[in-house]
Amino acid sequence: MSEVIDKAVAVLSERLDGNVPGTAKFVIEGEGALMIDGTGVHAGDEDADVTLTADAETFQAILEGETNPTAAFMTGKLTVDGDMGVAMALGNALA
Repeated sequence: MSEVIDKAVAVLSERLDGNVPGTAKFVIEGEGALMIDGTGVHAGDEDADVTLTADAETFQAILEGETNPTAAFMTGKLTVDGDMGVAMALGNALA
């Protein structure tokens, strides 16, 4: 597992309170994937209600608060495939 995934799991575990309305997968290009669900955050690549994909630089900027997830989506730096409601709930938690 990559350092980027390890860091993302740690940061998101602190931010998210488990009230995710479904399952989400973040795919970080060239690094791997992590899963977010009602039990927490962990490295993995399983089926999910929504899959969000970004490069490592964009994902790190979102985690650090330098980039708004909605702005990243609107500019094509973050792609979303699946349940937009789950994606929006995660976006609110990350913003």
